[in-house]
Amino acid sequence: MPTTTARTIYNPVQRDWATFIETSEESGGTRTLIEVEVAPGGGNEPHRHLTYAERFEVREGMLMVRVGDESHGLAPGESATAEAGVLHCFRNTTEAPVRFLVELRPGHRGFERALQAGYGLAEDGRVTAASIPRNPLHVAVLMEWSEMRVTGPIRLAVPLLKLLARVARGRGIDRELEAKYVRF
Repeated sequence: MPTTTARTIYNPVQRDWATFIETSEESGGTRTLIEVEVAPGGGNEPHRHLTYAERFEVREGMLMVRVGDESHGLAPGESATAEAGVLHCFRNTTEAPVRFLVELRPGHRGFERALQAGYGLAEDGRVTAASIPRNPLHVAVLMEWSEMRVTGPIRLAVPLLKLLARVARGRGIDRELEAKYVRF
């Protein structure tokens, strides 16, 4: 478990920790910097971000990172970058937690909000075993905020999710999520 601060969030479903080191606002929009600790077996599914690059730099442990068609086993001090629009994901395939930095360039306030709200929903038991919000309106808002796009058959739902995000905004669900879960 990392040293917790007021800027540390926890997802009990994934057993992941994230500590915000520098937000987009603090960097003048240049970057978002987050330290992540992923539990054994943890990680995420292949996805892409529309307007920002995501760089992974391992501090402790071994992290598997896929960027495009290439997979990399990253050891401490090693890094990999997924440019905007490039498919990527990460996974901890070891028996120990992995600690790494995630740097977004440029910084992205929407990603910061989506991560906080997603972890908050998990803490409140409002997500599936895969840590996906149970409410499709919440899914739509988080995907819109983070400018994330998924792959595989689920990508066919993107037009529906865009519509649901509009519905959620109209109902004030985006403001409710922000008020309840976004702390910084």
